[in-house]
Amino acid sequence: MSLFRFAARSLLASYFVVNGVNALRKPEDFTDAAKPVLDMAVPACRRVLPSEVASFLPDDATGVVRLTAAAQIVGGFCLATGLARRFGAALLAASMVPTVVSRNPLTGDAQARSEFGTDIALLGGVALASMDTEGEPDMFWRLRMRRRMLSSDAARRKAERATKRALRSGESTAS
Repeated sequence: MSLFRFAARSLLASYFVVNGVNALRKPEDFTDAAKPVLDMAVPACRRVLPSEVASFLPDDATGVVRLTAAAQIVGGFCLATGLARRFGAALLAASMVPTVVSRNPLTGDAQARSEFGTDIALLGGVALASMDTEGEPDMFWRLRMRRRMLSSDAARRKAERATKRALRSGESTAS
């Protein structure tokens, strides 16, 4: 990993870790912002998830704040340290989506529009980080190339065997 990528990921992750720690320490400061998420995202998740998993979803805004805070701390740690960095970035992006969707930049004041812009920028940053392969091809590209290489090797070997058989049959008829 390059020093630049490490620094950029650490700086991006620091926002989420600090925000997550603050939310865990004082969840009541974040409950007003979590109410739209509670009203919109939690019922949708309950419909989609199996009942065994859906039973663990929080029923109150404080629980939503704590769940989001934990996701942001874990995701930020993963992104900053490089351990499961793509998973961490995806977790951070997933934790941002309900917040971004619940905010309407057209009805708010100037500060609300500014916060919406910040949230969109952070969402874009972690979405980009979740797709970053550090210049290396991803696993699916490697699998496709390996499959092509193996199929071309198999075709080459098959053609070589056919050529040898044709040469042998030509030699036996010539004698």
